[in-house]
Amino acid sequence: MIHAAAGSAHRFIQSSVSSDAPLTLFCDFDGPIVDVSERYYQTYQLGLAEIKSVYQRQGIAPRLNELTKERFWQMKQERTPDVEIAMRSGLRGHQIEQFLDRVKQIVNQPKLLHQDQIQPGVKWALALLHSQGVRLVLVTLRQQNQAAQILREHELESLFSQIWGTQDEDVAYLNQSEHKIRLLQTAMSHCAPTAAWMVGDTEADILAGQASSIPTIALTCGIRSRTYLQKFQPTRIHADLLSAAHFLTDSAQHSAQTVA
Repeated sequence: MIHAAAGSAHRFIQSSVSSDAPLTLFCDFDGPIVDVSERYYQTYQLGLAEIKSVYQRQGIAPRLNELTKERFWQMKQERTPDVEIAMRSGLRGHQIEQFLDRVKQIVNQPKLLHQDQIQPGVKWALALLHSQGVRLVLVTLRQQNQAAQILREHELESLFSQIWGTQDEDVAYLNQSEHKIRLLQTAMSHCAPTAAWMVGDTEADILAGQASSIPTIALTCGIRSRTYLQKFQPTRIHADLLSAAHFLTDSAQHSAQTVA
């Protein structure tokens, strides 16, 4: 069942984890679950190639400097502005605006979306959390249908009790914190968790969790570096979702043993 609310869509999915689960984990999609680095880099390459082609047809030969994937991703992880990435690639003046507009247009094209890959260890992480009674709620700025389809293809959709996403395909690429804050608050109002964490790979996820007064886990496997994430003072920093899952389940078991 899909409903529209405040520019967002969400889906409720039947799950074996009860609604009064002792812990709810609100989990981001791009970064923690899906590796988008290849799609972003290919988008960058295509954008450069198209701008070069446009100017060559006009008899102009721009002197471009295509970044390696390693350098490009490092700049994205350090939150380097896209304008600076364009300039470092040799673009100047109106070329930069044309490049940025083109990247925004093509980043969500189906042929590029297929470049996304499930992060290593994610299936183990989600299965572990679900087996321990953790209620999993996806909160993503990705289009809701896109996220649900990818989870379905990898037989992961049924592990989530709810999926919250957007209707606008451009929101995820822009990754504005205020959008994530509102989306998480809406999800929390429907879940009413007794205890909860927010896990994600960007400042938007950390700020959203903090705005809702829940602890946060920042992951370094996505589009932000550990150094950058530390500036926002998340509760914890982990390398990936599997590491975070082990921490959460071990903490829950320890708490249960202490109470007993």
